[in-house]
Amino acid sequence: MLRHSRLFGGASLAVLSLIVTSAAEAQQALPTISIGGARGPARPGRVGHPVSGPARVTTAAPNPSQPAPPGFSPRKLALPVYRDPTGQTFTTIQGKDFDNMPLLSVREMLQYSPGVSFKQGNGPRDIVISIRGSSARNGFGVRNIVILEDGFSVTQPDGLSRTDLTDPHAYAGVDVYRGPSSALFGNFANGGAINFRTRTGAEIDGVQVGSEFGSYGYLNNFTSIGKKVDNVDIAIFASDVRGDGWTLHNRYDTQTVNATMRLQVTPDDLLTFKFIHNQLYADLSSRLSLNQYYLNPYQSGCYVMTQLGATTPLGYFNRSLCGSSGVPLTGLNGTGGPFFQTTGYLAGFNRNDRRDVLGLRWEHNFDANTFWRTQVIYDDKNISQPTGNTAALQDEPAVNASTDITQLGSLAGFEARHFAGLYFNRARYTSYTNNTLPIGSGATGAIQAKQNAMMQNLGARGREEVALSKDVTLVLGLSAEMTKIAAIQEQFTYVSAPANPAFGQIATWQGIPVNKTYWNFGPEASVTWRVMPELLTHFRASSGYGTPNPGQLFVNQQGRPGANTDLKTQRNTGIDIGFDWRPDETLLFSLTGFHEWYQNEQISQSPGAGLLNFTFNAPGSVHRGIESLVDWRPIDGWKVLANYTYNNQIFTNFNEQLAAGGVTSYFNRAGYKIPNVPTHNATARLGYDQPFGDFRGFGAFVEYVYQSSYYLDNANVLTIPSYGLVNANVHFDRDLELWPVKNFSVYFEVRNIFDRNWVASANNITNSAALVNGVVVVNGYPQLAQNGTGSIYAGNPRLFQGGVKFKF
Repeated sequence: MLRHSRLFGGASLAVLSLIVTSAAEAQQALPTISIGGARGPARPGRVGHPVSGPARVTTAAPNPSQPAPPGFSPRKLALPVYRDPTGQTFTTIQGKDFDNMPLLSVREMLQYSPGVSFKQGNGPRDIVISIRGSSARNGFGVRNIVILEDGFSVTQPDGLSRTDLTDPHAYAGVDVYRGPSSALFGNFANGGAINFRTRTGAEIDGVQVGSEFGSYGYLNNFTSIGKKVDNVDIAIFASDVRGDGWTLHNRYDTQTVNATMRLQVTPDDLLTFKFIHNQLYADLSSRLSLNQYYLNPYQSGCYVMTQLGATTPLGYFNRSLCGSSGVPLTGLNGTGGPFFQTTGYLAGFNRNDRRDVLGLRWEHNFDANTFWRTQVIYDDKNISQPTGNTAALQDEPAVNASTDITQLGSLAGFEARHFAGLYFNRARYTSYTNNTLPIGSGATGAIQAKQNAMMQNLGARGREEVALSKDVTLVLGLSAEMTKIAAIQEQFTYVSAPANPAFGQIATWQGIPVNKTYWNFGPEASVTWRVMPELLTHFRASSGYGTPNPGQLFVNQQGRPGANTDLKTQRNTGIDIGFDWRPDETLLFSLTGFHEWYQNEQISQSPGAGLLNFTFNAPGSVHRGIESLVDWRPIDGWKVLANYTYNNQIFTNFNEQLAAGGVTSYFNRAGYKIPNVPTHNATARLGYDQPFGDFRGFGAFVEYVYQSSYYLDNANVLTIPSYGLVNANVHFDRDLELWPVKNFSVYFEVRNIFDRNWVASANNITNSAALVNGVVVVNGYPQLAQNGTGSIYAGNPRLFQGGVKFKF
């Protein structure tokens, strides 16, 4: 690892001194991977001028019909550096391929990118997105990936992103950056990044209204309004989504507003305003053990729990069918009891969250080859989440600012693009962890912990793209970042025995302070070689890092508030080798192999139902695999989309500590599979749309989604079953000459046609142990399958959904 880091560091230190000036002339380049057809032009209103100047760079092609070096086409140079970075393992998903299908969450779009996998989080659109297994151990939200929308970061300074605010109907496309990407995106990009791109006003050009409806009370009413007039482009999207869910106590109700305005103030100045608002209410059921999932996947009848012990026949039967949480009857967290077994329905577990994002970006051209970009974001997350034994209450305002400069020129006689920038983000908040009560609509008891925290990141990044010849481009990048966490957590226990005269009073108080500073560096180097006009290859060596966040530092291994302050920054160093082959405009085939070395990988797992997930470091692990993609349009109207991902992830240095009967033992997990990472993921679609004649606009497709089994625990005892789902869709979409209606579309879809039971989400679980003849022995499959609670949500059974849209 040290040798790799020194090589990358040495190669990248030159970046900071490579900002020089010169003129450049760029021409056409081979397109990048783009699912759903070739990319469109740069976004309307982009202030970049044509690349021109008195001096001709030696690598520029004298013949305008000859392709420019990779990454130096006019289209690429007109985009900001982050949009389509040369040498990056990168996929674009086009929103137009999903126009005529129901879309509840971004999963329906993102599953067409290789390397990406998913889990259901806490709520209808809370999707845990993983790139190469990056967030696979999380129970909610997105970590280890930086999420952007139209270039504005919606990842808060503590590294958490939520997809609740993303209604997929709003997007023209999604860009997926795979592999460690901290050189370009900074802290928490150790898995990669995702950029959601909304439609511009010019693309909407009018008003679109739509409604989707289907099984289990699903209803989504949405509208898009947009127009470009002179130097102003405005796009507004709004939606109202409701449903009952297929699992007991999973009702949801969420509203989203997403607005963007671009104002071309002068030929050299573009202002972009961004506003996102999301309000979410979602009921939450308890997660299940594997046995509970097999017996009662949708928690039918789990309204209340018997208070008989698990050793009684009725108690055992009840707990074998229903997920539950043991909460103090009085709302006090002392050890004196009494405790009550409750269900998500009876206790009213839920999320009631609000998110508001405001962004402003100024892009300015100094001259034809020098572009400056500055943006500021205000992001406020307000949550009330009684989701288990405890409830989280928090308001977290954050600011995010960045500025960068890009210059087109030359380096040592070679055509080059220079990039350098600074960035800063900061969050400061007070959060409360309260006990929940066994009965109510998320009612809470006494405060268990109070956390005052500040987290900030300050960094610089640089990047040099150099055309070594007409077919070879070298990229060097480097980020340097300081992260500071200053926090204190106060913890309380109470006198909980009703007979005690001091009942309800504070019994103990503990304050846990944290003041940590982390320094991180993220080098990157890549070579892109166009072997022939239809074949583009790339080799990339890069690194990523992700610091702990305050929340991880204050949850102990028992799933309770407590000290976990020894948690370290996780780092990974990776190599990608791949190619994109496009023999003609009808076929794209892409293949990438990757190998990543992790140090101190952060693993989160559940100690049981209703308890908080805790995080620990695995000193050494390896992630390796293959990603492939096919986009084939063999005959007019026919379309084949497919991708496949192979993941082989193992611990290489990790000793796990387990205790039983007062005896502690260590178990070597080297060579064991990292839990919650499926070995195989695949998605495929075969579709046809009638392109002409009386039946123009009629279409249909069939879709297959596969995920292999995977382990849930570090000892590789418990496995989740694999699944293969078949979905089918029919639709009609036609432009009309019937004023005021410009377009009409209607669609209908059956999901999970064969009504397979499948696991949509499974949290890592802690291995249990027993003392046998004085030796600590890891419990086997029967004990873990029965008692490893707090893990599983079942995926949807067969359901029917449809929709209709009008364009005015």
